[in-house]
Amino acid sequence: MALTLENAHFRFILDLAQATWDLFVATRGEVALLGCRTEVTYWRGKTRFYSPADWRSAYVTEIETADTPQGRLLQRRLLLGGDPNGLRFSLTFALAQEHPLFLWRLSVENEGAQAVALERLDMLRLAPPSGALRLGAGELELAFFSNGWQSWSYSGAYGSSDRYIHTRLGPLKKQVDHNASTPIPRGRGHFASDMFGVVGDRRERLAFLAGFLSQKQHFGSLEAHLGASQVALRLWASGDRALLYPGEAISTDWACLTYLDVDQDDPLGGYLEAVAREHGLHLAPSAPPPFAIPSGWCSWYYYSTEQYTSLLTASDVRANLASMAALRSVLPLQVCQIDDGYEAQVGDWLSFSPSFSEGVQPLAAEIRAAGFTPGLWLAPFIVHPRSRLAQEHPDWLLRGRLNRPVNAGYLWGSFPTALDLTHPEALEYVRQVIHTAAHDWGYSYLKLDFLYAAALPGRYRDPRRTRAQVLRQGLEALRLSAGQDTFLLGCGCPLGSAIGLVDAMRISADTARRWYASWNGIEFFFKQEPTLPSARNALQNVLTRAPLHQRWWSNDPDCLQVRPDTHLSQAEVETIATLIALSGGSLLISDNLAQLPPPRLRMAQVLLPLIGHRPIVPDWFDQATPRLLRLDLENATGQWHLLALINWADEPQDLTLRLDDFHLPPPTASAHLYQTCFISRFWQVDNMAVLRHSFAEGPLTFKDVAAHGVVLLALRPALQGQPQYLGSDLHLSQGLEVTAWQPLPREVNLTLERPGRAQGHIALSLPHAPRRVWLNEKPCAWSTCHQGFYILEVDFEAVGRIRVEWS
Repeated sequence: MALTLENAHFRFILDLAQATWDLFVATRGEVALLGCRTEVTYWRGKTRFYSPADWRSAYVTEIETADTPQGRLLQRRLLLGGDPNGLRFSLTFALAQEHPLFLWRLSVENEGAQAVALERLDMLRLAPPSGALRLGAGELELAFFSNGWQSWSYSGAYGSSDRYIHTRLGPLKKQVDHNASTPIPRGRGHFASDMFGVVGDRRERLAFLAGFLSQKQHFGSLEAHLGASQVALRLWASGDRALLYPGEAISTDWACLTYLDVDQDDPLGGYLEAVAREHGLHLAPSAPPPFAIPSGWCSWYYYSTEQYTSLLTASDVRANLASMAALRSVLPLQVCQIDDGYEAQVGDWLSFSPSFSEGVQPLAAEIRAAGFTPGLWLAPFIVHPRSRLAQEHPDWLLRGRLNRPVNAGYLWGSFPTALDLTHPEALEYVRQVIHTAAHDWGYSYLKLDFLYAAALPGRYRDPRRTRAQVLRQGLEALRLSAGQDTFLLGCGCPLGSAIGLVDAMRISADTARRWYASWNGIEFFFKQEPTLPSARNALQNVLTRAPLHQRWWSNDPDCLQVRPDTHLSQAEVETIATLIALSGGSLLISDNLAQLPPPRLRMAQVLLPLIGHRPIVPDWFDQATPRLLRLDLENATGQWHLLALINWADEPQDLTLRLDDFHLPPPTASAHLYQTCFISRFWQVDNMAVLRHSFAEGPLTFKDVAAHGVVLLALRPALQGQPQYLGSDLHLSQGLEVTAWQPLPREVNLTLERPGRAQGHIALSLPHAPRRVWLNEKPCAWSTCHQGFYILEVDFEAVGRIRVEWS
């Protein structure tokens, strides 16, 4: 017996005889998932069971409608009994009317006489030959996009012959990076992902996204085997062996399927916004950015060693606070954040190290009095084995096999453990720490780190809770204790668990003083570790998770270090600064501000004010590490594109600009308009580099781009017979510094605004050579760059009003 559910987006067919279901894309009949199965794996005592296997006696409801955060759903429910241990199952299948979303969830109720332990709730099992994923009629070039479990976990795209990237450090790192219920694939073409993943065809440019709309109840995992022309998929919610007692029931979060056009500018946007809606984050397209984007100073990367120990003192904080105040007019930062090193021990948050003998409350008052926001680092769920907390409250610790405290990874020269947040006293301690920091000490910006520790597998005091439920409860306690007025930055956190509870989220591995990962300064063996601190590892997820920004939170791409005495080259620092700025996320500088030489200070200055907008990553599905980034900007001067081309190689390379690679011109623009463009290049030593290029004659190649370097361009279609602003070296956006633009028949008037004193150059295209140029009513020097466009030398305080006259 086949039952259907369909709308303008999908056609769903339920086959009770085969206990399978099919999903077709309504507008592309050849795009489908066929022969999908849903199954629960559980344990009763020492025996494993698989259920429900037979759907022929199931009761299926008529089509119903329901109003949900996803709008109106058309849905049907499948009710199944007959399990030998008294379990009853309910499957709800739904189609969203307003969005291309297929949703389904599974509920389990125990009507038996004995508790069962739920291991895995398979929402989707698709295996050839009985099951198939269809993406078109031609030869396939299969690929998979994997999202990592927590902030630091590697995320990126794979081809069908690639191997899954994972740590080689075993028990030192595995439990930090990987969800315990997600496999670590080993063979070629075998991949896994957390919360959501994408499988598609690079040739046809079509893909399916499979995942969950939240992680409140269970951690969700996706596994894929990509063959030459076939795909095996499994999507499941992890039961974590949580006990389901007689008379109790549990439901999964909504599972989700949607299809993607890989070449859209925002292919993941539909799913990401559905997740936001599910968490009450209603983001109207015309509304201002929903999440504040902080800028500031952080102590960690200057006042820490390569062994990840802190040398910070209260005097260091005060010295940098004084520098922040002195530089305020040219470097307008907001947050002064104290990182690790003030506490007596990790876990002992309410007592202090000798270098902070007065505690941190006086510093918060001083920071606030200086006009900045006090920020503080905490890791409330993780516990150092030498802490007083571990000695005095061993019953608060999460324990695993042989009743030993769980291993939270190798950190701080030891193996820390975690709190069991199902223990009421442990959870109350966490609440007390956060409330004290926010309300008693006065820190209104809290960086909350190593949050994954609350979700490690172990023997919880409450055996009915899944790891996802435990973590979500802990994060809710943090938010409630901090209050809505406290800015919360999550870090080292499973992403789905924190949506709607944090204001910002680290979406990458830690950065470092080096491009590649190392340990104690040694790169050999550690260089390719995907999540150890390094600039390269941080930038990986800054690109691959760029679409999350201003949807789930404000993205945190980690700190910027511009000082010259790191192991980073000038080109590498420029790349880091570029990708942080174009990501739209936060900017925290982690240098000794008083010691920055003027050229390095300027590298930070040109990033402020923050751009804040979410970029486009055109090659997100085609490259393991994307090499292209595009940001569309607009103000009074018109529209322009910031384009970044990145050289990930260890030697100089030629990089070629092709508009097609960046999906330019956009669908709404005329292709003819983009045949000839003005291109301004940032990060140039000798003033500005501006050129006019005809793409009708071919692409544009930039020779010998430095290893790990970037080409950052502002591209504007050339307009005939009218003045145009072409860019500047005053701000990385090469245009947002212009706050007024008034072209007239024989002149153009414009206003520039920058913090403090601004010195640099701007480029203009003019119908005729300038006759007179004025800056704040004084003559302004200018020179001809090429026929038709000109470079103006500018020097002003805060506001520069320019008038250019021509004959």
